[in-house]
Amino acid sequence: MSKPLVLYTAATPNGHKVSIMLEELKATYGNIDYDVEKINLSTNIQKEPWFIAMNPNGRIPVLVDRSHPTAAQPNGFAVFESAAILLYLVQKYDKEGKFKFESGSDEESQMLQWIFFAHGGVGPMQGQSHHFRHYAPEDVPYGKKRYGDEVVRLYGVLDIGLQGRDYLVGPGAGKLSVADVNVMPWVRLYKHAGVETLDAFPNLKAWLDRLLERETVKAG
Repeated sequence: MSKPLVLYTAATPNGHKVSIMLEELKATYGNIDYDVEKINLSTNIQKEPWFIAMNPNGRIPVLVDRSHPTAAQPNGFAVFESAAILLYLVQKYDKEGKFKFESGSDEESQMLQWIFFAHGGVGPMQGQSHHFRHYAPEDVPYGKKRYGDEVVRLYGVLDIGLQGRDYLVGPGAGKLSVADVNVMPWVRLYKHAGVETLDAFPNLKAWLDRLLERETVKAG
């Protein structure tokens, strides 16, 4: 029997962040379940018409909410862009606000600020660092240095944001929220981006270790 949600995904940071959020919601509420459709990116199946109908950008992840069919999408409402998927999930399924903050609050604004910082900075810059270090058809030292240096700078920003805190947003030491889930899968691949150690970023290192210990993160 089909489950209410289906995630079209692959083993990438953007894919992992959604499966982690789903596992967090499942562990918290127990009544959330989902199917997974693994997408082999090397075959370009994500560029086929059936996939483009869900995401015109032809990229993973895509979440389809079968419990919410519409006239335009009778098989379920489709959401693309990983950060947008995370926000959709907590807006619709996080009824007790475990991973979000009160609408209109300063904390909600801060959460969105960190989400946009990661979505516009960490993900794209680290993705380029991965490309030039591991996948480019020729050696481009400038590309490696340019994006490697930017990853280091962005990690420094996160380290400042985590000073005296366990999580990026929330009163006191903070609480786990979409802000953390959105960026952690990128940071845990720091070595792939050419950052040998996080020792220069003790707050970020402690935060990453804390998140990696969660069973929901391991499952996601």
